[in-house]
Amino acid sequence: MTAVLKLLSGRPRVLGLGEPTHGEDVLLHVRNELFQSLVDEGYRTIAIESDCLMGLVVDEYVTTGRGSLDEVMRRGFSHGWGASAANRELVSWMRAYNEGRSASDWVRFAGFDGPLELAAAASPGPALIALHSALAARVDADLLPCDAETLDSLLGSDELWTNPAAMMDPGASVGQAAPELRGVADDLVALLSEQTPAFASDDLVHLYARTAVGLLRYHFWMADSSPGRLARLAGVRDAMMAANLLALAARGPVFVHAHNSHLQRGRSGMRLGGQAISWWGAGAIVDARLGGDYAFVATAIGTIRQHGVSSPPPDTIEGQLYGLPEDRSVVSPQGLAGVPRVSPWFGYAPLDPTQLARIDGIVFVKDL
Repeated sequence: MTAVLKLLSGRPRVLGLGEPTHGEDVLLHVRNELFQSLVDEGYRTIAIESDCLMGLVVDEYVTTGRGSLDEVMRRGFSHGWGASAANRELVSWMRAYNEGRSASDWVRFAGFDGPLELAAAASPGPALIALHSALAARVDADLLPCDAETLDSLLGSDELWTNPAAMMDPGASVGQAAPELRGVADDLVALLSEQTPAFASDDLVHLYARTAVGLLRYHFWMADSSPGRLARLAGVRDAMMAANLLALAARGPVFVHAHNSHLQRGRSGMRLGGQAISWWGAGAIVDARLGGDYAFVATAIGTIRQHGVSSPPPDTIEGQLYGLPEDRSVVSPQGLAGVPRVSPWFGYAPLDPTQLARIDGIVFVKDL
């Protein structure tokens, strides 16, 4: 996988490897191999498309060894990623790498997604309470917008926030029923900013702040009934992802793995609920902030036969790459062109030919 680095002009602060489908361990093994080679090049953090708060459990294990691997895989991943053998191998390798090394040389793990998916979101309670507690422990109580009991009352039970019906029925969401809560969150974040000298090196409290505000914003738009509702939900999620990546990049080079749609530089799009929506993904936002310090390598696939995706037509990009002799190839997108490939399976998104000019490299996996 060192061939990926040869396609890049330098060593970007954030290097993204996208995938066109989820749930395939073959692709995650490719990710693992690339990360291990990047560690030799100075990268020390891997960030994956998983809950940013749950990821703290994994990071603690790989850096300190605290807990058991089974428990970490159960509690440290969202999206069902904890059941993946490739993710288990990644965590085991990271723990073994860190054993006996100084903290300055540790490899670190991060989830960079919010505690949500497009169809559901966690309660903002845990993040908001953690933010309030961190501030209450270190600033004068008179500066806080409310006390802990008032905050609990405003939040209510977590179950109110996690009603699965809210995705399709805005009226089932409580996201617009507590405007005072958003005001409290805004005041807490403002107070954190005012107290920057005291919290400048506290990455965790800033993570709680980003997550609390992002979740409240996401729930607000879940309760919205306007035509822009779904596009705003997708945009809020990727903006949270981008903020987390930029925070990670501030402490050193980051290798990030997620769906191609989250990491590409161009606008992302999909059909959801019979509606076509588009938004700027996390990669596009990070690229706008970092410029040449962001690189994006897309993964393309030949076949996923178990899902009815057979050999690609020769006039598609995947069809041209399918003729290569190797099972896995790393290629430059320069000179490639083709018509869009149409997938018979909703879970796979072929490469978009219009995005080629903004891709730094392609990892091609012939068959899954």
